Amino acid sequence: MPTLNKIGTALSRSHHTPGPDPALRRLRIALTAFFAVDGFLFAGWVVRIPAIKEQVGASAGQLGLALLGVSAGAVATMVLTGRLCRAFGSERVTVVTGVMLALSIALPPRTHSAPALGMVLLLFGISYGGMNVAMNSVAVDLVAALRRPVMSGFHAAYSMGGLLGAGLGGLLAPHLSAATHLLLLTPVGLVAVALAGRVLLAHPLRRPAGPAPEPARPDAQEHATAPAGTEPAAAASGTAARSTAVLVAVFGLIAACTAYGEGALAEWGPLHIQQDLHGGPGIAAAGYACVALAMTLGRLSGTALLERLGQTRALVLGGLTACAGMLVGALAPYIPLVMAGFALTGLGLANLFPTAIARAGELTGPSGVAAASTLGYGGMLLGPPSIGFLTDAFGLPTALTTVAVLAAVAAGIAYAARNSGTQQTVPPRAG
Repeated sequence: MPTLNKIGTALSRSHHTPGPDPALRRLRIALTAFFAVDGFLFAGWVVRIPAIKEQVGASAGQLGLALLGVSAGAVATMVLTGRLCRAFGSERVTVVTGVMLALSIALPPRTHSAPALGMVLLLFGISYGGMNVAMNSVAVDLVAALRRPVMSGFHAAYSMGGLLGAGLGGLLAPHLSAATHLLLLTPVGLVAVALAGRVLLAHPLRRPAGPAPEPARPDAQEHATAPAGTEPAAAASGTAARSTAVLVAVFGLIAACTAYGEGALAEWGPLHIQQDLHGGPGIAAAGYACVALAMTLGRLSGTALLERLGQTRALVLGGLTACAGMLVGALAPYIPLVMAGFALTGLGLANLFPTAIARAGELTGPSGVAAASTLGYGGMLLGPPSIGFLTDAFGLPTALTTVAVLAAVAAGIAYAARNSGTQQTVPPRAG
C-alpha cells in the first residue's frame, strides 16, 4: 500500500496530535479542486453535445465515431501517463494536463464536420485521460497518508463539478452558442488549476519502499480470506506478480463496466431526452445534472458506506442499483421517470469506479492506477461507437439498456472476486 513522502516529519508529528496534519488538509483541498475542475469542464462539453451534433450535421453513428476520439485519446495516453508520473511526479503531470484540458475544451464547437470533431476530441481525450490518471495517483498516496477510505470524496468533487457544469450549461444553452459557452470555461479552468496547482506542487507525495500499513477490519464475507493484521504486501508476495496483475485486471474490468455507463449517461443521456422525448436543451442538460447530483450524493456518503458494508457488498449493491435505474431511464416514456432512472443509475455507479481504481493503486501504485484506468476507459472507448451503431439499428432507448447489462456484470465480477483476499479498506485515522 502506498506510504508518504517529503513531509515525513509532519506525518510523524501527526501520530501525537489529533486530526490530520495541516499540510495534508491543504493537499486534500487542492486535490479536491482538481477533481471538481475536471468534472466541471467535462460536463460543460457533454451538455452541448446535441448542439454540436446539429452543427456538424452528424448522424448517430457518425457522432459515435467522433466521440470515440475522447475515449481513444484517453486510453492511448493512460499507460504513458503512469510512466510520466513515476518519472516527473504525479503532481506535475496533474498540473500540466489540467492546463491542457482547460485549453482544449474550447475546440469542439469550432469544428464543422464529424471527422474534424473527432480530431479535436482526440486532443481533449488525451488531456482528460492524462489528468485522470495523474490526479488519481496523487489521491491514492493521500488516501494512505490520511489512513481513511476517502477516495470516494475526491470523486464526489468530480461529480459536484459536473453538477455545477451541467447546471450552468442548462442556464446558458438558450442564450449562448456552444462556442461562446465553452470558450468562457477556459479561463475558469486555468485560474483554478493555477491556484490549486501551487499547493499541489509545494507538497509532492511519494511512495518510498517500506512495509504496508495494517488494513482495517474487512466485512463479514471478506474476513475469512483477509483477516485483520494481514498486510497487502505480504499477501501479494505470496501470490507473485502475476496474481497481482490479475487482481488489477479484475478491478479494471469493474471500472470498465462503470465507465461505459458514466460515458453513456453523459454523452447520450441528454440526446435521449432531447431527441426521443422532445425535451428542450435546458431539460436535456437537467437530465445530466440529475446524474451528477446523484453521483455527488453517493460519493459523499461513499466513505461511510465502504466502512459499514465493506467493498464487496458496496460494489454489488451499487451495480444492481445502477442496473435497475438504467432500465427505467432507458425505457420509461415520460421525462420525469427518465430523470429519476438516470439519478438512480448515477447513485448506483457512484462508488464503483473510485473503489476499483483505489484498490488497483494500492496494489501497484501509479502503474496500477494507469492499468485499471486504461481498462476502465476501454469501456468508455467501446461505448460511443457501440451505442451509436445500436441506435441506428434499434433506437437509442434500446441501445442505452446495454448500460444496465454491464452494471449487472460489474456486480457479478465483484461478487465472484469476494474471496480474492484483497478486499480491504484503509484503516481508520488515528485520533
